[in-house]
Amino acid sequence: MMQTVALLTNFIPPYRAFFYRALAERVRKLRIYISTPMEPNRPWPTDWSGLDVTVQHNLTFHAAWRHPHGFSEPIYVHIPYDTLWLLARYRPNVVISGELGLRTLQATLYRALVPRSRLIVWATLSEYSEQGRGRVRTWLRQWILRRADAVLVNGESGARYIRRFHVPPQHIFRVPCTTEMSPFMAIPPHRTPSQAHRLLYAGQLVERKGLVPFLTVLARWGEQHPDRTVEFWLAGDGPLRTELQEMQLPRNVTLCFMGTVAYQDLPQIYTQVGIFVLPTLADEWGVVINEALASGVPVLGSLYSQAVEELVHDTTTGWTFRSDQADEMYGALDRALSTPPALLDEMRVRTREAVQDLTPTLVAQRIVEAIRCVTEKGTYKHIGSL
Repeated sequence: MMQTVALLTNFIPPYRAFFYRALAERVRKLRIYISTPMEPNRPWPTDWSGLDVTVQHNLTFHAAWRHPHGFSEPIYVHIPYDTLWLLARYRPNVVISGELGLRTLQATLYRALVPRSRLIVWATLSEYSEQGRGRVRTWLRQWILRRADAVLVNGESGARYIRRFHVPPQHIFRVPCTTEMSPFMAIPPHRTPSQAHRLLYAGQLVERKGLVPFLTVLARWGEQHPDRTVEFWLAGDGPLRTELQEMQLPRNVTLCFMGTVAYQDLPQIYTQVGIFVLPTLADEWGVVINEALASGVPVLGSLYSQAVEELVHDTTTGWTFRSDQADEMYGALDRALSTPPALLDEMRVRTREAVQDLTPTLVAQRIVEAIRCVTEKGTYKHIGSL
């Protein structure tokens, strides 16, 4: 494809680098503009090998994300103020801009100043992650989306949210989040009896992930099943660790805090556990779900993760619940811990089938389809204009 593409985003997580490289192989030229090499609360190393990356001049502000589900989380707001200048110098045919803020506003201005260019908004969001947004932000999103040529979303929840802004369905492209699956797919599916019901969580220890409500339910389950023992491994770190360590749990429930685990070491962790837990209160995707399913680990997951909604089906690839409904969470946990090891092994085969085609190549091809749609003559009608 003979297109020069600029991709604007905050930073490059290790799991995204895989499909950025796959996308670079499918366009004439891809340059990625980032606001920061890495955010301070992310433990990942920077790895841009094989990619053309430019770090922008940027202002960063600290803010608090307060959600109707009751959690508050500090976040970083990036304002890369040289976006319009850099795009004017690079002269891309297509701009793919992540999120719906001031970065994408500048990309929208570039689209107006260079009529031959096209703007694709990458809206990595879900209905749950966007609850409680203010009127000003909603108005800005509506203004941008009216002028975008296409929108990328992670899944159906993201598509439903974007359709509220009257974006035509044919201009919405589903681009699920993924990572390089082969290290996880290489894990043997069988687990020993001692591993079969061992629980794992991987990610930040923050309020949004719903770990305190989940541990409360897990403690209740342990008290009501004194003949069973449960191990819960937590791979990751964050401000909630002390509170989690100090929670009162029955003696038959054991927590193992592993601290930060290097991304390349995660497959080794998955080999030793039987059930993955994601009790999040709001996640636009959750690539850990891809990793767990590819590892042959059924998921006990909250439907407030778009990945759970898309990929996890009760008693087939896992067990689902709403994390703000304690009884619902308890029921899903009970079904998971009551599943015989032999049946769990059967589920491990199905978890891999659910994600075996969800590769960086597929994601890159979906993006290429969006680029082709907005650039080829006779296939495209612009949504709006300045």
